Amino acid sequence: MELFGHPFSSYTWKALIPLYENGTNFTFRNVDPSEPGNYTELARRWPLAKFPLLVDGDRQIFETSAIIDYLEVFHPGAARMIPSDPWDAVKVRQLDRVLDNYVMNVAQVLVSNAMRPDEHRDTFGLGQAKDNLDKIYSWLDSHLAGRRWAVGDTFTLADCAAAPALFYSDWAHPILATHANLKAYRARLLARPSVKRCVEDARPYRRYFPLGAPDRD
Repeated sequence: MELFGHPFSSYTWKALIPLYENGTNFTFRNVDPSEPGNYTELARRWPLAKFPLLVDGDRQIFETSAIIDYLEVFHPGAARMIPSDPWDAVKVRQLDRVLDNYVMNVAQVLVSNAMRPDEHRDTFGLGQAKDNLDKIYSWLDSHLAGRRWAVGDTFTLADCAAAPALFYSDWAHPILATHANLKAYRARLLARPSVKRCVEDARPYRRYFPLGAPDRD
């Protein structure tokens, strides 16, 4: 298998984490401008050139949640990302969507805004995004009370989504110290070997963060 992506990309992390958790054999195709051939091949295979993209023989799978579902079915490992219990599986997929849509995608609003010329920046949208992050931080802090991982005691798809989402969102709009459950959960995620590997592999690219990468993590 081949995974096209970028080491600094949050959604690439999300796909890499389950691969690392299970020691799955694959080749990483870095689409950084320093390796233009990989980006050209990605764009040839997927006209939107969005990453990550998983290639397995003649199959191409895009969108991170679908990639993890695919791995779970066709390349399962000891670390299962989707619980076998149907209700637990629904809860995991629900948290996965919450973390993508209401944490990572909202944090991306702040990042994208910083990349615009000053005259095109959206101060209203910026304030709205910060308010929405504060709301979801508060909800997650309550949700995580008494839980080690996003859904109980087992690391799942939801935690694969949470690791990059909370890593970058806390850079863009810091989690308040009063959200002790959420801050402790973020620290547990960053201490997990599969996530630490993503953090370290991304470290050389921190100059890409338009808000200025903080001197931590």
